Amino acid sequence: MLDIDLAILYQVKTKVLKQAVRRNLERFPADFMFELSQDEYSSLRSQIVTIEVDISRRGKHSKYTAYAFTEHGVAMMSSILRSKTAIHVNISIMRAFVILRQNLIDVDELKIRIEELENQINLKFDDVYQVLNYLMGPSGQRTVIKGYKK
Repeated sequence: MLDIDLAILYQVKTKVLKQAVRRNLERFPADFMFELSQDEYSSLRSQIVTIEVDISRRGKHSKYTAYAFTEHGVAMMSSILRSKTAIHVNISIMRAFVILRQNLIDVDELKIRIEELENQINLKFDDVYQVLNYLMGPSGQRTVIKGYKK
């Protein structure tokens, strides 16, 4: 998740969230959080199209690169943002990660089961084709059924 998304969820300004993270960098190793490269951030901003300007004539979107947080980084965020909102949001985010992980496991299990069924069906069709080849061929010879690939 990007810092701007977390700031919206935690109902704090992105600047405040980033300051809290910078003050606690030891809590965010590389597998918890990383800063987007300038190219990555530029690519992301190009999807936003242009910088909007508000009444104060300042850009609406940050001109600095964003932080991206992994599941562990989001969990660690609750140790530096201690508001009730932060606690509730963090619980919701962690539940979402658990659901995502479970769905990925379910998909993998489903793929394995489908492959098992395909193998069983192929084995059964092999038997059917062998019997048909035997029955259709002249005695002592086998013919190959059109479309059957062995």
